[in-house]
Amino acid sequence: MNEWFIGYGAVFLIGFLSCAVLFYGFFYLGAEMPLGMGAWGADVEAPSDYVGSDDVFIRGNEVVLRIPDASLSRYAPTGSMRPVLDVGTTGVRIIPQGEDEISVGDIVTFQRGFDLIVHRVIEKGTDSEGIYFVTKGDNSDMADGKIRFEDIRYKTIALIY
Repeated sequence: MNEWFIGYGAVFLIGFLSCAVLFYGFFYLGAEMPLGMGAWGADVEAPSDYVGSDDVFIRGNEVVLRIPDASLSRYAPTGSMRPVLDVGTTGVRIIPQGEDEISVGDIVTFQRGFDLIVHRVIEKGTDSEGIYFVTKGDNSDMADGKIRFEDIRYKTIALIY
């Protein structure tokens, strides 16, 4: 009985795995897809589009971004935003001028005490005090809680690896 169970179990497993291969091969043929992502990956909103193609110029061996008042940022080795950014990643950031420039999915730098924290906006809403944002590190289990626009120092608009 034990050999019968192992034999049929192996056949079932092979059938199950081949079905998965056929499914992904049929629907995603030729598409680039990160391993482990897809239906089972974390659902993270993409940042809003800030830099238009009219603001990016490639001249010979250099890339020029036309972004008024932009500055560069570096990141501490906390790991909370891996794999999107980590030590060695260079960010391009701006100082947002209003709440309407911050959307769900954007990566913002906000002040908490003496620390500058870089996390993604996962919620934007209104309560009795006005507009609030909830942020969370992509690699963190817990959200940071509500922050206000006055806490936000920068919005990341580009990452250079």
